Amino acid sequence: MSRTVVKPRTKTKQKTERPRLYKVILLNDDYTPREFVVKILRSVFRMGDEQAYRVMMTAHKLGACVVAVYTQDVAETKASESTEAGRRAGHPLTFTTEPED
Repeated sequence: MSRTVVKPRTKTKQKTERPRLYKVILLNDDYTPREFVVKILRSVFRMGDEQAYRVMMTAHKLGACVVAVYTQDVAETKASESTEAGRRAGHPLTFTTEPED
């Protein structure tokens, strides 16, 4: 007499991980006009006048300021777009990205 062994089927759940977030950081320099920095923050990061001015002043006083946090692709795109806009205008304006802790 043969015995049939029935194994229970195990369901595997796919655990979706949230994408890692990246900070876009504005680096201060002593050459890019403040008004230009505010203009970039308003156009690329969709900030209002007051918020853009506060971010610019924080970077000016502290040397750097986190502008926003996005997924890696968005953060790198916005940082590149902003830095390139500065270069096209002849300014050393620099935005970088780094993983959020």
